[in-house]
Amino acid sequence: MEIQYEELILTTLLAAKRAGEAILDVYGSDFAVEQKDDKSPLTLADKRSHEIIAGVLEQTITVNNSTVPVLSEEGRDIPYDERKKWEYFWLVDPLDGTKEFVKRNGEFTVNIALIYKHKPVLGIIYIPVKDVFYFAAINLGTYKLENSENLTDNLSIKELLDKSQKLPLANNNKSSLTVIGSRSHTSEEFTGFVKRLNEKYGNVEFMSSGSSLKLCLVAEGKADVYPRFGPTMEWDTAAGQAIVEQAEGRVMDTQTREPLGYNKENLLNPFFIVSRQGVCFD
Repeated sequence: MEIQYEELILTTLLAAKRAGEAILDVYGSDFAVEQKDDKSPLTLADKRSHEIIAGVLEQTITVNNSTVPVLSEEGRDIPYDERKKWEYFWLVDPLDGTKEFVKRNGEFTVNIALIYKHKPVLGIIYIPVKDVFYFAAINLGTYKLENSENLTDNLSIKELLDKSQKLPLANNNKSSLTVIGSRSHTSEEFTGFVKRLNEKYGNVEFMSSGSSLKLCLVAEGKADVYPRFGPTMEWDTAAGQAIVEQAEGRVMDTQTREPLGYNKENLLNPFFIVSRQGVCFD
């Protein structure tokens, strides 16, 4: 069965919107913060978002009479012996940037990706505080939608694209190279990488952002390079990779120089570099 990816865009956008509304309900309250086994924070918002998204996606598509499975950060304990048989699966981070959520700086997102044979073929990233969506699919391209009021159940894909902005944006007046990094993580490798870029280009600017917003800003053209020399998981990057790649950018493993792959036995990503089209950093 061949899945028509663009037909899934509206469903996933609406699921992300519903999840974002639940997240904002918790965001505006006096919420508690738990710790996961890896010491990362967990809130009621993570749990509610996961329940909403999984509930929608589990009813969305079937392949060979089987429901396409959902792998989520909040439901990660699926054995590899089971996962490795998957051709298609949904990969979800119901609240990417929980640290930013706890800090209440607004830089957190909802991430939904569809993976086919280890590659992200569809990606949705929603920024609840700003009510902004980034979305992409193979053969569709990458788009930005700035108002969820434009989303209705009966919207056609053409109407959706007419209300959205095609990415990347042209930026012909840009005279410097912009490197984007994490607001919560840095490293010696990152500092050294920026230094080498500065030696090569002579005019490097730096900006910081939380969560998967960094990949969105590269896809949009507001940032040129995002190097990540620290730990991330597959659900942190899958939706953003689809968005960057369909905007003609790259998300590549620093060692192999190949695109990041998904559904590995160990769901930890290697170090990677995200770059917009035309940027050379070797």
